[in-house]
Amino acid sequence: MTLVLIIAAALWALGMWLKTPVQARLYMIGLLYVAVLFAMFALPEGHPIRVQLGGGPGQWLVLGGLVAAILVYRAGLGRVRARAEAVEAAREGSPAAPGAFSETELTRYARHIALREVGGPGQRRLKDAKVLVVGAGGLGAPVLLYLGAAGVGRIGVIDDDAVDLSNLQRQIVHADERLGMPKVASARDAVAALNPHIEIRTYNRRLTPEIAPELFEEYDLIVDGTDSFETRAVVNAAAVATGRAVVAGAITQWEGQLTIYDPAGGAPCMACLFREAPAAGLAPSCAEAGVIGALPGVVGSMMALEAIKEITGAGTTLRGAMLIWDGLDSEARRITVQRRADCPVCGDI
Repeated sequence: MTLVLIIAAALWALGMWLKTPVQARLYMIGLLYVAVLFAMFALPEGHPIRVQLGGGPGQWLVLGGLVAAILVYRAGLGRVRARAEAVEAAREGSPAAPGAFSETELTRYARHIALREVGGPGQRRLKDAKVLVVGAGGLGAPVLLYLGAAGVGRIGVIDDDAVDLSNLQRQIVHADERLGMPKVASARDAVAALNPHIEIRTYNRRLTPEIAPELFEEYDLIVDGTDSFETRAVVNAAAVATGRAVVAGAITQWEGQLTIYDPAGGAPCMACLFREAPAAGLAPSCAEAGVIGALPGVVGSMMALEAIKEITGAGTTLRGAMLIWDGLDSEARRITVQRRADCPVCGDI
């Protein structure tokens, strides 16, 4: 057994020297352990190798059981610690404080809290966050549902349209019994039914250059799910003026794209990439060109994920990059995008 332990220590030291991940080092030691057990069961009693390894598998099985118990204990301890951090965060403020969690919320968000990248502090940032979703259509639908389910404390939604029968093929936040209802009201009812512990503010009107800057000041992050270049330009100009990042997506037929516009954070704004509106016929609407129903669900869910990462600080976001998804061939491409010094909107930032 001593020889095997020396080999295991050598593998660990070699991994440290090569700067390999801890998981990879544990994997190599695990393979060594499996090899030892294989020798114990495959070789006959009295075989020299088996004698050198201790003569029988009993001690190795006990060692493996102890290690497994320790790993299970550590994993359980990590989950308990994350939950304790969330409980402590809830106790820091009064019951009415924005970041305070009820026991019901702790249970609701348990799968988030168990994640190392989110935990209690990240869930509290979600609860304290204020996100404005522009558009309650195909992309806005999954964004609203997933941000609501994630526990974003305040969600605003602005749209001047009403629910139409043709929307229901893809706009999953709406329902047949809400046909004719303003989309913002329909979305509010659906998200509130999903999570009653958040605030939903509705704006049943078109976003205009006159109201956009003041409205954006009330929110930390903007999510743009509109399908009009003119409205996107309004969103972009107001976001640059107020220093807000924009999680932006677009879809047509079988293809979608998403990115984060944020000149204040070093990323381009929309005008850096798309300075002028496309010529007539080059960018037809979904009504003109068609769109597969599940596509906005895929792209909208990724937009919600980017928003959650942006709020919690988890992972690597699409700031400075654009993801293009081809649903017809199931291909994804990620390209780098950069600011333009001569951009007419953000060039002086």
